[in-house]
Amino acid sequence: MAAPLAYTLIATDLDGTLLRGDDTLSDRSRAALARAVAAGAQHLVVTGRPAPRVRPLLDDLGATGLAVCGQGAQVYDAGADRLLFSATLDRELAETALGKIEAEVGQVCAAVDQDGVDGLTLIEPGYRMPHPTLPAVRVGRREDLWRRPVSKVLLRHHALSDDALAAAARGAVGSLATVTMSGPGTVELQPSGITKATGLALAAEHLGLSRSGTVAFGDMPNDIPMFDWAAYGVAMANAHPELKAVADEITTSNEDDGIAIVLERLFPGR
Repeated sequence: MAAPLAYTLIATDLDGTLLRGDDTLSDRSRAALARAVAAGAQHLVVTGRPAPRVRPLLDDLGATGLAVCGQGAQVYDAGADRLLFSATLDRELAETALGKIEAEVGQVCAAVDQDGVDGLTLIEPGYRMPHPTLPAVRVGRREDLWRRPVSKVLLRHHALSDDALAAAARGAVGSLATVTMSGPGTVELQPSGITKATGLALAAEHLGLSRSGTVAFGDMPNDIPMFDWAAYGVAMANAHPELKAVADEITTSNEDDGIAIVLERLFPGR
């Protein structure tokens, strides 16, 4: 009888973690994931990207199962191209939160990810996308950001660092929304109480898997709730210091097959 798997669920962030800087997945990482899946584990993408921006990557991976998107606000079924779960940020509340933040730090530039499998990323004047490969539609006024329900708001400041902006936003917003920092130039507001951990827990329950069998990989502070939920958390060498501080292990960088190195140890094959 084969020994039981130490981990039955592999939860991976995308940017700065599974993907290289050019948005590609290395052959070594692809092979390591395939071997883990062949051994009986499930791979679950857990990302800040909204479902429409994740779909091409899932297609490339040949993934037809679930993915956690939008910082936990969406649980996406890739095979059916539908959302099993979706949480939206109240648009009036979002405007109020932006006003509170700007009262503290001055003008910010904002963008939104619209809800739904075909939702757009809208950016107001002055906002610059941190990932130039991700498509976005520029609107003329901030009011135009609220045309449809949104899953999150993205913020940038002309002078403050990401850490300083995130800290100021948390202080200003309080319980109105969850504030996360998910990458360079990416401070976000999402529905209160929604994190990668809440989305991961929902997806795991749907799959019949548990936190005790979950290993998680990430690189930014928005991955901290996911590490807290999972049995074992692995930070990349390029990870933010806050995530490294709570990680069970630090592997090599996303450019140096950090995930593959760990998975090759956990799933050595025959």
